[in-house]
Amino acid sequence: MTQTLLDQALVEEATKKSGLIWVRGAGVAERALWHGWLDGAAYVVGGGPGEQPLEGLSDGGTATVTVRSKDKGGRLVTWTASVSEVPAGSEAWDTAVAELKGKRLNAHDGEAMPARWAAECRLLRLTPRGPLEPSPETSLAAAPLPTTATTRQPVPAALPRLLLKRKRR
Repeated sequence: MTQTLLDQALVEEATKKSGLIWVRGAGVAERALWHGWLDGAAYVVGGGPGEQPLEGLSDGGTATVTVRSKDKGGRLVTWTASVSEVPAGSEAWDTAVAELKGKRLNAHDGEAMPARWAAECRLLRLTPRGPLEPSPETSLAAAPLPTTATTRQPVPAALPRLLLKRKRR
């Protein structure tokens, strides 16, 4: 009983303070999702155009959530979640969206964002259940997912000299 309460407190505090959680759904690689913690569960919104992907997460399913340290990036805790979809327009939807709205960075539509989410996205509640998963004995490092994104070109050779000249003036 005491260990269960300690586990619940660890999950809540770690998840609440973390900017991202790593979520693995059914048949999909683990991916970072921004979230909000509210009423004992993590809420994630996405699945629509321009929002975070939620593949592998379905209503009534389960997911594995890994929470990492915000400052060092090390794994703090891994827990199993029950996934449930929150219907748009419900009281739970309004409460969760009010929490998530302030956490969404770089939204192009500002105040219209909740209406767009209701029309195009899904809101999922990830509720912790069962005991914590044991810490793995080995690294779980994996190759990055394929992407069309590219890195910037190398810095031009003359740039450091130009920057140093400005500081001397």
